[in-house]
Amino acid sequence: MPSFTSITPDGHERATHRRLGSESVVHGTASRREATGLVLTRRARRSGGRPDETPAAAPLRRLQYGLGVTETATPPVTVVPANEVSWEDLQTVFGTRGDPSRCSCQRYKMQPGESWASVGAEELAFRFRTQTECGHPESATTSGLVAYLDGEPVGWCAVEARCAYPRLLLKTRVPWEGRAEVKTDDSVWAVTCFVTGTGFRRRGISRALARAAIGFARERGARALEGYPMITQPGMQILPGELHVGSRNCFVDAGFTEIGRPTLRRVVMRIDF
Repeated sequence: MPSFTSITPDGHERATHRRLGSESVVHGTASRREATGLVLTRRARRSGGRPDETPAAAPLRRLQYGLGVTETATPPVTVVPANEVSWEDLQTVFGTRGDPSRCSCQRYKMQPGESWASVGAEELAFRFRTQTECGHPESATTSGLVAYLDGEPVGWCAVEARCAYPRLLLKTRVPWEGRAEVKTDDSVWAVTCFVTGTGFRRRGISRALARAAIGFARERGARALEGYPMITQPGMQILPGELHVGSRNCFVDAGFTEIGRPTLRRVVMRIDF
């Protein structure tokens, strides 16, 4: 039987065996419903239905460098590629107010000289929808991952080849200070943005997405994955929106290693495959 994993709010992974026969796939009245708790499943969103909830207190298996520990936790966070979700679910995550809805995850995707104001929210949203290929589960490309908790869309993570972000290719301190790398190397991927829906913060959503991004990038041929998060410390003042790049602790928990500190508040995190 094929094995998949789901990620719980505390960062653990659930090992799930899925039988392809009818006994393990539930059919709903309106659309086909997939087996519960699958991360990066390619068919979870074909008909627009949301992933099923996982039964409470199901056994978990923590996968950490090959060591397995059985535990229990509920509910798990389910993560799927953005091309397998609906545009409506993406809009739910980004909301209608604040920086996420205005930016549509285009900060690093805009061309030099462009800005939110010059491009406009409608065009930025159009670009985002096009980049994600949302609603097209057959697509071989997408620009990120979407997290679900109890069947509700609650989080977003941008992850693709580093060279796919024009703003990252500029001569900037983050992420290039003290580094001599080929910026256009498409085998190095990057996690550039997290969005957690209102009401779902501090529930492990970003950590689940960071962990899922590793397998997602590796599966698509990446030899390394980077992130450029904030350093967060007790008492440190962080402006609204700064944490869209994630926190250092989030990347550490996912298994990344710090390889540089280009500024006092930002680090370069990396994991090599």
